[in-house]
Amino acid sequence: MAIPPSLFTDIISNLDATGQIKEDGGWRRVVVEKPFGEDAQSARQLEQVLHTDFDESQIFRIDHYLGKETVQNVLVFRFANLMLEPLWNRNYIDHVQITHAESRGVKGRAGYYDQTGALRDMIQSHLLQMLTLVAMEPPAQMDAESLRDEKVKVLKSIRPVTGDLINTHAFRAQYGEGQRGDQLLSAYTKEQGVAAGSKTETYASLKLHIDNWRWRNIPFYLRTGKRMAENSSMVSIRFKHPPQQLFQNTDIGALQPNWILLGIQPNQCMRMELQVKEPGMEMRSETTRMDASSCHINTPDMGAYEYLLLDVMENDHSLFLRYDEIRLAWELVDPIVEHWQSSEDSVAIYPSGSWGPSEESTLFERPDQYWRNSLE
Repeated sequence: MAIPPSLFTDIISNLDATGQIKEDGGWRRVVVEKPFGEDAQSARQLEQVLHTDFDESQIFRIDHYLGKETVQNVLVFRFANLMLEPLWNRNYIDHVQITHAESRGVKGRAGYYDQTGALRDMIQSHLLQMLTLVAMEPPAQMDAESLRDEKVKVLKSIRPVTGDLINTHAFRAQYGEGQRGDQLLSAYTKEQGVAAGSKTETYASLKLHIDNWRWRNIPFYLRTGKRMAENSSMVSIRFKHPPQQLFQNTDIGALQPNWILLGIQPNQCMRMELQVKEPGMEMRSETTRMDASSCHINTPDMGAYEYLLLDVMENDHSLFLRYDEIRLAWELVDPIVEHWQSSEDSVAIYPSGSWGPSEESTLFERPDQYWRNSLE
């Protein structure tokens, strides 16, 4: 069901009325595409509709991001490499960034997008799912329920962004006019189908904290935007500096931090950035990169849905969402959406073709924190 949620009830009722839901000698499964509701209340109502005729084993709430190769590789990267697990916590990691940037605007989707916005369209679903995979504890087993139990624990541990915190932990903006090469790009409010004077955000970012033993006080920065400089989806994990600055009286001076970069699209890549000495007589450092062998292979952005639909046929729920994941994600973003909708404040404007608004850097906790825009 890759259709508007308003049609779900009628379609499910008619499937039931025509006898197409009965499992007589075979199986029947329903795959539900996002958005799963438009807030916590509508998601609960949709869940009740689905369970009127289907049981939980027949329902697959799909998020195609979870079918991407690099996203699935996060689990292997974390839990199959002993040298990483001791470092994967608040003692060594400075902060985590999760980015989904699109170079295109909303052409062709303005009717849907102007009622939804970037926060509900991308962060509530794709980016929060990425966060759970990066932050989760090792599951007891690699079965669907064990995996989803650990993801739910992460969502339960996220510090609520409500009240005065919204202004310091959430940011929204909208693309204005701009230029990419010789091409002039129109503002969001000039797009066909966008309401006059719309305050719908085409750019949204959040600073989140996970209040558990592993991640206490480590910020997770999430951002998504349309009409950005280029297409880029990635997870960037920055490590803290060494506790003793041994090289401060040499030509090296201040060392650059180590990063782990997980490229999702357009380049699927796993990269580690380390500091090494430059060749020569002087004590200078340079950044060297250790890449997975697939980093320089231009893999097409396809296959995610195919992988997941094969899992549907094999009755494997591992990469599909459970309702409590969806509910907790809505409960996190709903207060922010409500605040933005009732706010009289103007929406920040960023030039089309840029990396977003400059004033959004106020989310960062220190001056030396900045957005990683690409694998380079």
